[in-house]
Amino acid sequence: MTVQATIAPPDGHSTSYMVQVIAAASIGNALEWFDLLIYGYFAVTLSKLFFPAGNDFVALMLTFGTFAVAYLVRPLGAIVIGTYADRRGRKAALMLSILLMMIGTAVMTVVPTYASIGVAAPLAVLAARLLQGFSVGGEFGSSTAFMVEHSATRKGFLASWQWSSQGLAAILASAFGVLLFTALTQQQLESWGWRVPFLFGLLIGPIGLYIRSHLEEAPEFATVEPSPTPLRDLIGRQWWRMLLSIGAVILSTSSNYVILYMPTYGIKELGLPQSVGFTATLMGAIILTVVSPLVGHWSDKVGRTLIMMAMCVLFALSAYPAFVGLVSYPSLTSIVLIVGWMSLLKAGYSGVLPSLMAEIFPIQTRASGLSLSYNIGVPLFGGAAPLYLTALIGFTGSNLVPSFYLVATALVSLGVLMIIRTQLRLR
Repeated sequence: MTVQATIAPPDGHSTSYMVQVIAAASIGNALEWFDLLIYGYFAVTLSKLFFPAGNDFVALMLTFGTFAVAYLVRPLGAIVIGTYADRRGRKAALMLSILLMMIGTAVMTVVPTYASIGVAAPLAVLAARLLQGFSVGGEFGSSTAFMVEHSATRKGFLASWQWSSQGLAAILASAFGVLLFTALTQQQLESWGWRVPFLFGLLIGPIGLYIRSHLEEAPEFATVEPSPTPLRDLIGRQWWRMLLSIGAVILSTSSNYVILYMPTYGIKELGLPQSVGFTATLMGAIILTVVSPLVGHWSDKVGRTLIMMAMCVLFALSAYPAFVGLVSYPSLTSIVLIVGWMSLLKAGYSGVLPSLMAEIFPIQTRASGLSLSYNIGVPLFGGAAPLYLTALIGFTGSNLVPSFYLVATALVSLGVLMIIRTQLRLR
């Protein structure tokens, strides 16, 4: 059960070209996460504008429900765009995904509110989220494959920029949150302020499209004969690789979406000002941006699974006491410390994850395998997490629900990593 050997491409590209490779592959991921985080951070505002239900809890549930439903189309996007990447090339798939992503962002930027067009408003938001979900379904797999197939010896470092770019997107999204919630009145925020970050996200798209159009195909992909049926090969003979890859994704995505949920958690459950939650996530995003490439580089030297297993253990041991402390002493300092700690552990885990997932699959099914496993794991354990947490807190009355979720997902991923290490011989 060892991974198929691949022909290593020469590591002869110039530094400037490799910078372009990283920028081209990660900018779509950054755009995806920027829009996603803005939706999550502004959930309370969006619930009032697009999902008025006469009850704040119901409106918030509808907002997060739309957030979660959009993830149901991600596996479809993973199949279509991932298969396209394995048959036609990584570059072609990356061009397609960013074009579709830009359309979804444009809809969110200009859509009128419920007060203006009634039920058509939440339907337009749902359509935009579905289109974005479809487009990003193939983004992670195609861009990760594109990066790791440019080097034989620095796969961990290159792929780690997937999460560093997410951190950068979170920095920008959190900064918008802090700025807008502190500088604008509630009326200004609900009237036009919430559209500003979506407009900014829309402007990023053409830059990514331009950079991607000027790059060559991934060298390692060019060394093999593409399979005419990558999806059939993946599901028919490599389904167990997909299961292991999904298991590895679980902790990364659960921790990510718990962090995303923190602004809402701070506002609704702890009674903290809106700007406090955004300040905390801004600090966490800085940690993710800086630490992910360092850990990715480290994994190229010492291996991947031991680093990730250590992060699982630390998550399992620290999540519950961290939330007990936050609930007992709700403050800016407490939430910043806890989000910072979770972000540090997440960077240690997620900075290594993309390269490990890439090594699970052979080149001919790599983009499909990465895309499908990632986009099955993320909706189940990440995209629906704010909905789970909001509902469970409402039903149980316990503010400690997020810690239980983190402990459970950490233990599951730990078990999967043990299997990957022993059965696949991936260190």
